[in-house]
Amino acid sequence: MTTGTTTRLKRSEVPTEQTWDLTDLFTTHKNWETELDAVQQDVTNVTAYKGKLGENAATLLSCLETLEAYQQRVIRVATYASLRASADGSDPDNQRDAAKVSAAMASIGTKLSFIQSELLTLSDETITQFLQDEPALKTYKKMLQDTLEKKPYTLAPEIEETLAALSEVHDAPYMIYGRTKSSDMQFDSITDKDGKEQPMSAALYEDRYELSADTETRRAAYKSFTNTLNQYKNTFAATYATEVTKQVTMSKLRSYDSVTGMLLQSQQVTKEMYHNQLDVIQNELAPHMQRYAKLMKDKLGLEELQYCDLKAPLDPEYTEIMKKGIHDRWVDLADNVGKATGAFCSSPYGVHPYILVTWTDTMRGAFVLAHELGHAGHFYLAGKNQSLLNTRPSTYFVEAPSTINELLLANHLMNKTDDKRMKRWVITQLLGTYYHNFVTHLLEGEFQRRVYDLAEEGTPLTANVLTEQKRETLEKFWGDTVTFDEGAGLTWMRQPHYYMGLYPYTYSAGLTVSTAMAEKIQTEGQPAVDKWLDVLRAGGTLKPLDLIKQAGVDMSKPDAIKKAVAFVGSLVDQLEESYK
Repeated sequence: MTTGTTTRLKRSEVPTEQTWDLTDLFTTHKNWETELDAVQQDVTNVTAYKGKLGENAATLLSCLETLEAYQQRVIRVATYASLRASADGSDPDNQRDAAKVSAAMASIGTKLSFIQSELLTLSDETITQFLQDEPALKTYKKMLQDTLEKKPYTLAPEIEETLAALSEVHDAPYMIYGRTKSSDMQFDSITDKDGKEQPMSAALYEDRYELSADTETRRAAYKSFTNTLNQYKNTFAATYATEVTKQVTMSKLRSYDSVTGMLLQSQQVTKEMYHNQLDVIQNELAPHMQRYAKLMKDKLGLEELQYCDLKAPLDPEYTEIMKKGIHDRWVDLADNVGKATGAFCSSPYGVHPYILVTWTDTMRGAFVLAHELGHAGHFYLAGKNQSLLNTRPSTYFVEAPSTINELLLANHLMNKTDDKRMKRWVITQLLGTYYHNFVTHLLEGEFQRRVYDLAEEGTPLTANVLTEQKRETLEKFWGDTVTFDEGAGLTWMRQPHYYMGLYPYTYSAGLTVSTAMAEKIQTEGQPAVDKWLDVLRAGGTLKPLDLIKQAGVDMSKPDAIKKAVAFVGSLVDQLEESYK
């Protein structure tokens, strides 16, 4: 059987209108190369302040303003290379440019490590005095306070400089994972229900075949997908084990009580908030989702509901509901060889957001696009209203602005129809949003929790161990309502999020917040909208708990989580009722 990659378009063959326009970052590749060289030279603009940050408030302000202007340039250079690699990771030129940027970032990071080291030598009293002496420093107040909170976990300046110099090595596991996935993994093409051969790729599986209404096509694609995963499991296990070992080692070097403590500190999240998110949802959501699985098995007419059937649509698609026409090419829609899987929004400060999706003309795709546009709107507003260093909030909050867009889209569609079947279909789309964030990502979070516990106990993270942990996590949640094959355990290999700290569980935190906020918008109207927009404009000026409280939601207690889970239960109730 031929591999699907032979029938997929190369990047050069993709219609221009389906790609993003990177000329908003750099008009030509030559301009980018010139700026890459320039930022490496111009780091001296910032290093000129080395040894001077404690002199007076004016010097500190001048350094931070210079740093911010310099970082804006660096971010633009790095984003350009990153977006090109995401669009086609198989292109040798893109690989070369990504390597150039990685080396430059390591060098720049080493030279700038003095800033944190010197800030940590300043006492609370000195910083308070500086803030009084120079009112303009208030812009950087949270950044200064965040730095001081890291004081107990910061090493000697020369060690920090050495670690910064090794950033390219520290980033290697993620780079190897992404390069292998986009450039080396090939999948056998599949035969659809009409006997036609169809191309197969990781992106096509995740964005089209996994959502197919045809059981034969869906299961054939899953078989092709997991067969290829199986061929790479030992390499990916070694890569991920290296990432985990790095994090565990760093937590010990920095004297954290655990690797979890270290990873949560950067999010400014307590362990109680983290464990609440994982435990409450798993315990209380599982019964609702098991009811949903039984309903799917019945309505799809399947003898058994296999793991690969969980994203099958309960009803045929309604397409063309959202208006087409995304102008200005902020969005890369095409499917091509070498393109990264999934979807993301990259927001270089001072330009505009860029969104990567693989568009497949499905309403699920519309919800994914709405999700990424939520990120784009958030960072566009934050970027317009905050300085660069204050733009990004904790990852604990960052998925709320994206998921609220999905909920608002669903509410809009529900309000536009009295058709029973249409309403049922919208409910299934909403359940798709909760499935993605409260099941898929949350169970990834549970898998991560297990993996870090095993690593701290000294258990070797082999492919078999990781596959067993993934399968156990799935089986515990779904019980006997879903049939799991050997391939289900291999799906830990799908996600790049494991290379981003404790990121997966934050999707459920974001959706918990957006569920509460969407309800407020529905019941309170414009005042709730205004409050939410103010939260988005606040960017990273507040810790996540305080930021979310400003929207009127308290995440220090499990109440909001329980309420969101109950809402999912009500959706399953409505779905069951619609079939009576």
